Amino acid sequence: MKSGLLDVRVTASPSSCARVGIVVPKYGHIIVDRNRLRRRIREIVRLRVLPVLLSVPPMDVLFRALPRAYSASFEVLEREIDGIVARIT
Repeated sequence: MKSGLLDVRVTASPSSCARVGIVVPKYGHIIVDRNRLRRRIREIVRLRVLPVLLSVPPMDVLFRALPRAYSASFEVLEREIDGIVARIT
């Protein structure tokens, strides 16, 4: 599924627990920008996604940042991921 800032893939997990992956392509940005975006997404996943994944059958979720995600604020990313979580459950 695709949102404005993220491309998300959800599949059934072959293991007994849920797994989350985060991919932040370069898109011409420096490592500082990529690390900042990765840390933001990781924190939102920790707060919003992991608690939900504990209550559903095990699944693998892969978040891939799109170019527009670099300019998004933490709050915008949070709303975007909340919408994705609502679709997953």
